[in-house]
Amino acid sequence: MSHSGRVRTARLPIRGNMPRMGLREEHLAEGEAVILRLRTHRKVLLRPLAWIVVLGAVAVGSWIVTPMFGLPSWAPLFATGVAVLLVVAATIPPYLKWVTTTYVVTNQRVSLRTGILTHTGRDIPLYRINDVTFEKQLDDRLFGCGTLVISDGSDREGMVLDDVPDVEQVQRTLQDLVRKSDPRDN
Repeated sequence: MSHSGRVRTARLPIRGNMPRMGLREEHLAEGEAVILRLRTHRKVLLRPLAWIVVLGAVAVGSWIVTPMFGLPSWAPLFATGVAVLLVVAATIPPYLKWVTTTYVVTNQRVSLRTGILTHTGRDIPLYRINDVTFEKQLDDRLFGCGTLVISDGSDREGMVLDDVPDVEQVQRTLQDLVRKSDPRDN
């Protein structure tokens, strides 16, 4: 505490465009460098945005319709309250998932980190990767993103990275890194 009684907070240096969640610099191995730091494409926020517009229109409509049909004066207030609760339920979880999901590609591994209360992560070392494929649905092509599937030849299911921005470029970059990490090429 300072002598004025207020709690002082330390200001930490900002490291570029680093998201709050994900692979931090202190989690990198010696000689490991971040090549790509990605977040799912913003298109995942369009559905919550649509819910805001639709439920906002319902709330406004309830205020307009109430006097026309002689409904009780509390009806538009009730409808607005329900609309607000539905907006919160329909928008906050997808937004939090978008904010807390990161994909990091380093010169040694691919990392997926996600979660709010329970943080989960999966890493695949580049030298274990044997297949990198992508898939682009029609809406993905419109928004310039896609799904990247990374397989490592183990019994585990491949790592699926949904809604990766510029997925084809990310796939090429990852394939180049995998080739460079192959011990047979060194």
